[in-house]
Amino acid sequence: MSSTLPPLQDAAEARLILGSTSRYRRELLHRLHLPFAVCAPAVDETPLPGEAPATLARRLALAKAREVAARFPQALVIGSDQVADLDGQPIGKPGTHERAVEQLHAMRGRTVVFQTAVAVVCQARGFEAQDLAPVSVRFRALDDAEIEHYLRTEQPYDCAGSAKSEGLGIALLDAIDSDDPTALIGLPLIRVARMLRDGGLNPLVAA
Repeated sequence: MSSTLPPLQDAAEARLILGSTSRYRRELLHRLHLPFAVCAPAVDETPLPGEAPATLARRLALAKAREVAARFPQALVIGSDQVADLDGQPIGKPGTHERAVEQLHAMRGRTVVFQTAVAVVCQARGFEAQDLAPVSVRFRALDDAEIEHYLRTEQPYDCAGSAKSEGLGIALLDAIDSDDPTALIGLPLIRVARMLRDGGLNPLVAA
């Protein structure tokens, strides 16, 4: 994806707001050629006791959209969250090299479901929509040297499960199974476009 992105709108004037500071989601949303603003949601992302990864992703996506929509009630607000799911246990962003090594050791030779949730909210119109786009990812039986080379090269410490598939991380994998091709990167655009249409903003119709 290009590092040169169109300028963002001011949130107070925007018809569409991305409730996320993720650069990956911002780059993906630009693909729809819609002007939008970015606003950081003030949401506690701590999992609830015993909360399943899919439930956590859904709850946080909706909470993010609702929190930003409460501040900008006229706008359509997109919230999204992704939780890597290994046998029902959530795997978050590693944050450090050491934690990323642990994650990839645990996932090698295994299938991980990346639970990617998205929600769209317009408070003024009482509009809410949400959906889940699970992505099943089968990791290769990676050796320690491959993991170390990948992490030193890509440094994916802000990616759930340490897997950045749009870069060198694709070499970690044997297979990806998904019905929404951008879901693994962090924003399922097929679902986003559908929700925006339902909310009155069609990316294929000029404003």
